[in-house]
Amino acid sequence: MNNSTASYGDARGMADSPLAGKVAFVTGGARGLGAAIVRELAGHGVRVMIADVRLDLANVLAEELRDEGERVQALAVDLRDDMAAMEALEQTAAELGGLDILINNAGTDRTVGIEEMSVSDWDEIMAVNLRAPFVLSKCAFELMKARGGGSIVNITSTAAKRAWSNASAYHASKWGLLGLSHAMHVEGRPLGIKVTAIVSGGMRTPFLLDRFPDLDPAVLQEPSTVARTVVFALTQPAESVIPELMILPMRESSWP
Repeated sequence: MNNSTASYGDARGMADSPLAGKVAFVTGGARGLGAAIVRELAGHGVRVMIADVRLDLANVLAEELRDEGERVQALAVDLRDDMAAMEALEQTAAELGGLDILINNAGTDRTVGIEEMSVSDWDEIMAVNLRAPFVLSKCAFELMKARGGGSIVNITSTAAKRAWSNASAYHASKWGLLGLSHAMHVEGRPLGIKVTAIVSGGMRTPFLLDRFPDLDPAVLQEPSTVARTVVFALTQPAESVIPELMILPMRESSWP
C-alpha cells in the first residue's frame, strides 16, 4: 500500500475535524490532484461535489467513495461555459445545503512554442485556468456571504513564479490566477471569506506523466501530499488565513 492510500484511510471518520459537515465543490475532481483533494476532504467528513468534464471518471470515484461511507456526488461541467459553471455551483449549494469550500483545481495546457500556439488554444487555456476560477469565485462570494464566510483555494503552480519555454498560455494563466487569488484574499477577508493560493511543484499525475513520458517520476511528489496541504490551509483557526503556500518535491527541477 502506498502512502497516499494510507493517509486517506487514516483521515476517514474524522468526526472531530473542523471540516466535518461542510460542503465543497472541487473542479477537475475526477483524477490527479483533484481526485486526491476529493478523497482527503471526504475523509474529513466534507460533503464533496466532484465537478469534471469527464463525468464517467467522476462517477467512478464518487461510487468508490460512497462505498466507503463518504458523502460524495459527481456533476458534469464544462468550465469553458460560464453559465454552466455558475449553474453547477448553484446546484451544488441547493442540493447539499450551501457552499463552504471552493477548490479551483481544474487546469489545461498545450505544450507548444508561442509561434505554434493558436489563438483558440490560448483562449481555451485561459478560459479553464483563469476565467473559470474568476467566474466560480464571483458566484461563490455570494453563496458564502449568505453563510457568514467560507474558503476558496486556487491551485496555481511554480509556473506562476518563473517561466520556461513552450508554455506561454499556461504561464500567463497561472501568473494571472496567483494575482487574482491575492486580490480576492483582500476583498474576502472583511466578508469572512478566506482565499488561499497553493503554489505546487510537479506531481505524479496524468497532467505531467501522460504528456512527458520521459519525465522521471522520482523528481515529482505525490498529489496526496499537496491535497493534505490544501486541508492544512483549510483548517487554520478562524482568526488566521494563509494567502499563499508553496509545496515542492525535494528534487523539484522547476524551482531554484
